[in-house]
Amino acid sequence: MLPYWLMFLAPALLAASSSGVKAPIGDARKAIVWDFVWLSLTLLIGFRHQVGGDWASYERMLDNTAGLDLGEVLLSGDPGYKLFNWISLGLGGDVYGVNLAGGAIFSFGLLTFCRAQPQPWLALAVAMPYLVIVVAMGYSRQGVALGLTMLGFVALCKGSNLKFAIWIALGATFHKTAVLIIPIAALASSKNRYVTAAWIALLGAGLYKVLLEKEADNLYRNYVTEDMQSEGALVRTLMGAVPAIIFLVWRKRFQLEKTEADLWTWLAVIAATLPVALAVTSASTAIDRMALYMLPLQLVVFARMPDALATPDPKEGGRSAVADASAVKAAILVYYGVVLFVWLNFATHAYYWLPYQFYPWDGSF
Repeated sequence: MLPYWLMFLAPALLAASSSGVKAPIGDARKAIVWDFVWLSLTLLIGFRHQVGGDWASYERMLDNTAGLDLGEVLLSGDPGYKLFNWISLGLGGDVYGVNLAGGAIFSFGLLTFCRAQPQPWLALAVAMPYLVIVVAMGYSRQGVALGLTMLGFVALCKGSNLKFAIWIALGATFHKTAVLIIPIAALASSKNRYVTAAWIALLGAGLYKVLLEKEADNLYRNYVTEDMQSEGALVRTLMGAVPAIIFLVWRKRFQLEKTEADLWTWLAVIAATLPVALAVTSASTAIDRMALYMLPLQLVVFARMPDALATPDPKEGGRSAVADASAVKAAILVYYGVVLFVWLNFATHAYYWLPYQFYPWDGSF
């Protein structure tokens, strides 16, 4: 368990030691530090050995890719991920080469997203227990798709609908469910909304035709009609609903630009309704997959919450902003520490992640 705790405690301690109010841009964003963090995450994700519940499935995918030519790879399901397998095999590599490439992309997307937040170390600490350790180290394909989705969110917040669409389209080549995020661009667009909606609809239709049409029936049958269940879906959707409700209640305190506010408002509405959807339908796996794309909302809300909720109001006799912000930040870090502890010790499938093993060493941690 030690590597997992170190992965959480390192950014948590850096977050705790930084100012309770918004830190100057240069303080926590020095390139060499973030480059080291990117390299460390890439190696920990890429060279993990038999870590994650789908490890055997990804080894089978690698074996199934052997003997295919490039055309067959590009026409297969999830062509981006299959291409990684094909390249790794061509270079004499194996599943570690695939995981290393996927880890590099996920880590780049995650750190780019964290650095776009006012308290990047806090955002990274929030990401560690579930987004990094569970998703990126367990669901390789969707981990890459999430990394690319986070790059898309950063682009959309900067007003670039086109870059957002490109990143999401690339993400969909690793996991088809990323297509579900495409309509967000139209909803969050603050100008030329109808034009944006039109070309987003065309892009979505194109991605459906290329990536989903042949497998739509299987996906619907597996996720919906055959009652495929996902253990822990209720807990995960509730974890997403809490920051969503916090954001919706105190949205004005977060002081976001209009495009950002619209984006996170729509995602918060979706995240807040997922537990309700889970209660009225048996398609828990489909809802759980959708909930994964709501995970970046936790980073946005909790990386801003210390400042958003600590603004002193003279009419209410508020304390200093720094003191309140520090208390809120401490509560957030304790909460996610508890999340990690509970998951490592009590989650049904945590044994797939334990112990952490690093290739090529035989030792475990």
